[in-house]
Amino acid sequence: MPIVIKAGPNDTTDSVIRKFQKQVAAEGLVQEIRDREFYKKPAELRKQYLAEKRRKIMRAKRQDI
Repeated sequence: MPIVIKAGPNDTTDSVIRKFQKQVAAEGLVQEIRDREFYKKPAELRKQYLAEKRRKIMRAKRQDI
């Protein structure tokens, strides 16, 4: 889906660029492009998924205490 940023009457080019960068970061496009840059084996993807799951569980345990 395209990202459209409309410039207001008092917006400078710098402020429009900042708005665009915030929108791109919110959509997660840069991270997705970095993830897709190189092929990852399914086993490696599984390993990353499980590691992230473990981190979330440990983080939740630390906050409960």
